[in-house]
Amino acid sequence: MKLPFQRDAHKPKASETLKIMHSEANSIDLLSDKLSAVLRTIPDQQPIVIVCVGTDRSTGDALGPLVGSQLQKQDIEGLHLYGTLEHPVHAMNLSETLRTIQQHFNDPFVIAIDACLGQLTSVGYIQVGDGPVKPGAGVNKELPPVGHMHVTGIVNVGGFMEYFVLQNTRLSLVMSMAEVIAKSFQTAFSGKSQWSPTSLVRID
Repeated sequence: MKLPFQRDAHKPKASETLKIMHSEANSIDLLSDKLSAVLRTIPDQQPIVIVCVGTDRSTGDALGPLVGSQLQKQDIEGLHLYGTLEHPVHAMNLSETLRTIQQHFNDPFVIAIDACLGQLTSVGYIQVGDGPVKPGAGVNKELPPVGHMHVTGIVNVGGFMEYFVLQNTRLSLVMSMAEVIAKSFQTAFSGKSQWSPTSLVRID
């Protein structure tokens, strides 16, 4: 009997949700396969924008900016990036950032990356699925949804004192998850051959 995340299991389809522990030996392979399946469905002329949501002022909520900063260093062609440790996208500027994206790009495909809280048994898992993330939902904030698809990392347990929980999340866990997500994107983008030459974009 095959385990759910064995490498020789069927390749992930673009419409399927993938959930995998970041520390699995083949997590980057499976995540990049999933991302590649989605990227292959996007027309070459459609700009791809990644929005890494979060803040460097909270350990748990720094997952998005950490991923953004790692992707920025990789300087991936065909990728437009918003949200880094230096220039985070958070509750105070999220709406403005989304307006900027719509003004600068024609029909962009937006991928949202964000931290979230969940059950104890799910901490450390990374999820990739269709549809937007709803930033701030875990701490009862009303913010606009982000993304045509999402990548979320479950960084800690939800349900009680969420602000305190995010502030006291282990940095080592968040950094490890961010590294896996960033490497998965790098692998997925390097495997797609039909990129039009575009440059990395970041918020100033």
